[in-house]
Amino acid sequence: MSGREGGKKKPLKAPKKDTKDLDDDDMAFKQKQKEQQKALEAAKANASKKGPLVGGGIKKSGKK
Repeated sequence: MSGREGGKKKPLKAPKKDTKDLDDDDMAFKQKQKEQQKALEAAKANASKKGPLVGGGIKKSGKK
């Protein structure tokens, strides 16, 4: 028994993925996703500018 064979074996490298050709539908879908992502980022930026939506927390009445 050799000491070099113990432990985990190194995994084989995965084959490179082929670049597939995108048709018009795929291109339109990717463009739509990019636009949605930009809109989401803009909405997050606008929401972070403003203060909290609720103001003051629990309000006490004048009654004793």
